[in-house]
Amino acid sequence: MSNKEQGSILKALDVAKTQWYHVTAVVVSGMGFFTDSYDLFVISLITKLLGRIYYQVPGSSSPGSLPDGISAAVSGVAFAGTLLGQIFFGCLGDKLGRKRVYGLTLLIMTICSIGSGLSLGRDPKTVMVTLCFFRFWLGFGIGGDYPLSATIMSEYANKRTRGAFIAAVFGMQGVGILAAGAVSLLVSAVFESKFPSRAYILDGAASTVPQADYVWRIILMVGALPALLTYYWRMKMPETARYTALVAKNAEQAASDMTKVLNVDIEASSAKNDQARVSSDEFGLFSMKFLRRHGLHLFGTASTWFLLDIAFYSQNLFQKDIFTTIGWLPSAKTMNAIQELFMIARAQTIIACCSTVPGYIFTIFLIDYMGRKKIQVMGFAMMTVFMLSLAIPYHHWTLPANRIGFVVLYSFTFFFSNFGPNATTFVVPAEIFPARIRSTCHGISAASGKAGAMVGSFGFSALVKALGMSTTLYIMGGINLAGLLITLGTIPEPNGISLEELSGETEPEKIQEKIVIV
Repeated sequence: MSNKEQGSILKALDVAKTQWYHVTAVVVSGMGFFTDSYDLFVISLITKLLGRIYYQVPGSSSPGSLPDGISAAVSGVAFAGTLLGQIFFGCLGDKLGRKRVYGLTLLIMTICSIGSGLSLGRDPKTVMVTLCFFRFWLGFGIGGDYPLSATIMSEYANKRTRGAFIAAVFGMQGVGILAAGAVSLLVSAVFESKFPSRAYILDGAASTVPQADYVWRIILMVGALPALLTYYWRMKMPETARYTALVAKNAEQAASDMTKVLNVDIEASSAKNDQARVSSDEFGLFSMKFLRRHGLHLFGTASTWFLLDIAFYSQNLFQKDIFTTIGWLPSAKTMNAIQELFMIARAQTIIACCSTVPGYIFTIFLIDYMGRKKIQVMGFAMMTVFMLSLAIPYHHWTLPANRIGFVVLYSFTFFFSNFGPNATTFVVPAEIFPARIRSTCHGISAASGKAGAMVGSFGFSALVKALGMSTTLYIMGGINLAGLLITLGTIPEPNGISLEELSGETEPEKIQEKIVIV
């Protein structure tokens, strides 16, 4: 980029070549999503182990398991915290600035990840209450990271590769999933070699060794380390120029910050030029003008995220139950407690490597070529097809000879959720709303998604018990189809367009007229 192109900070950001600060921003911003996916992945693994440790009935023919209410609370309480954190920190990010509250979310996540592993006592009630307490506040911190990380990355990125950078932040979930699988496999393998025990069917009382209580605690706490290690760099990140210039109205600070980021000399007059051409009509979130301009957009981003997360989180949290139902995992009574953890971790890691993580990668590389809307429509469509492909001949897939086919189709639903709406529902809300309410609108959209995750978390197992797996899969297919239809009617295509044009803060022709080359 030429050092002479100083007429507009926003233009300089939009046309900037990919630089090291982009990569740094992706990694630093993505650590919250690493923690999010790590926590989601491991909690679905350790619930079986918690059941064996704390809810074993002496003399029972089957291993202990968490009561339905406690299982739902342990799996879903973090979603309640996340929902509140998304709204709270989303609003705070617009009121105080993205950076001022950015480090706080990471600290909350780190402290509560460690606290989850240190859950007090050995009495089941005490452990579960403490675990749920820390997981709620862990979710609260994770929730704040959604609107802040997405908004910061969108406001730093150039318009040519903005989608890839925001998707890459979200794609750190894939790294978290792989890390969770690796840590779970490693810890369970080490403890199994050091403290072997017989299968439950052979010796129920001895199948869960006392040392198993350390296994789940270690796994939970390890997830805090990467987030803690990036805290320093997160605090060093400057406020985004778009917030400083357009919301805080501090032209001098915006120019100073972007001079350091872009490695060019930028005058304060550049930020003043941006302020002059951006509309001064600062309507609020609850105004009729917002409703007319962006009401349909907010409905679209919130409702599609809600529908997506019902299906996505129910699949993630209850993979182990699905694998057991089709016989892909051995019966729990044929394994000891740590072996069961290892087998579940292995099965879910295979699914992650073959479908989940490749989906993130495809999105990162193709989102700026295909466009957000096309990927979201395609993802919802393919998820619908594969869900119905599992539901219609469900009995066929439960036969031993066909179980691998079930797993393959099931994996494709994960692939097209990540190469589809799971990524794009995160990207789009960070692009299409005005800077002064961008973080708030993203937080509202994300909170709607977490409401869907709570429905999936609390409702999926109840649906399976009430209606059976086949009918539940039909319902999931219908949910995905609804997401497709809403996407077609409400979501704009942000690809290759500046944030100010997308949000209606300035007209396309005015951007070009005000660029000054000196």
